[in-house]
Amino acid sequence: MTASSEGTASNGSRRRVPDFFIVGNPKSGTTALYEMLDRHPQIYMPPLGSQFFAVEQKKNPGTLEEYLALFEPALPEQRAGEISRGYFRSRTAAAAIAELAPGAQIIVVLREPASFLRSLHMELLQDHVETERDFGKAIEREEAKRRAQVTPDTRVEKGLMYSPERVGYVEQLRRFHAVFPREQVLVLIYDDFRSDNEATLRSVLRTLGVDHTVPLEVKDANPTVGVRSARMNELVRSVYMGHGPAARAAKGTIKTLTPQRLRREGLGAFRRKVLYGKPLPVDEQVMLELRRRSKPEVFALSEYLDRDLVTLWGYDRID
Repeated sequence: MTASSEGTASNGSRRRVPDFFIVGNPKSGTTALYEMLDRHPQIYMPPLGSQFFAVEQKKNPGTLEEYLALFEPALPEQRAGEISRGYFRSRTAAAAIAELAPGAQIIVVLREPASFLRSLHMELLQDHVETERDFGKAIEREEAKRRAQVTPDTRVEKGLMYSPERVGYVEQLRRFHAVFPREQVLVLIYDDFRSDNEATLRSVLRTLGVDHTVPLEVKDANPTVGVRSARMNELVRSVYMGHGPAARAAKGTIKTLTPQRLRREGLGAFRRKVLYGKPLPVDEQVMLELRRRSKPEVFALSEYLDRDLVTLWGYDRID
């Protein structure tokens, strides 16, 4: 696919379609990858993922015209792409993406299951989707809700999913491999990304066909943290989201006076310094039980990718 790919929108007009998609779970390095790619002069990405193709996760995904309009600012010589943390889990996204952009590159980042689930719990605490600070108790509460047959469409069931069965990496990869050639699906391992951001990023740039020799700014986005003050965190989030008349007025003033990138970086710096502290201590027994339950998936993934993730993630030492 060329750097200025076009597709046919619902009204028959020719519109720019994405050249690549970063898919994968939250807390697996996708945000860091997005922020680094977003600084490359030959790459254009909208500020936020749309979740357009994850139709079962979004009640009102909007029209195809509205979605394609996100990529109109991309220059002809740029590669246009999107990040979405919902496409990997979605049962419909892979086929829908392939129908619109069959030549697109798919980039997946996979993280060790138990570490991913714990980091997800911390993120949901920050976002006020989760209220139980104790990870083990949160897992127990989820199991109780499942036994009570909570409606699958509720927000609680979607958000509080700490079971290893939620991960399902092999099944999710197979959905993309069923509609895209393997050479169009780049699978990254979170550990490689963390240990050498620059090398991993340059491999992505080569895959995308852009200049991989440009100077890079590497960063660790969205590290796992603890919430110091739930009340202050909610106040800042309300202003950022514009919830309530006062918050909407404050947000409008901030938007008028401050560029978007500066707003985003400033909010992140404030949260890191004031709102968040070190993450809560790890309950090793809880993590061990999660890894025991995740062991079959890790063995299957190792075989599927032909890479020894069993040893890399320490599952060879788990009974």
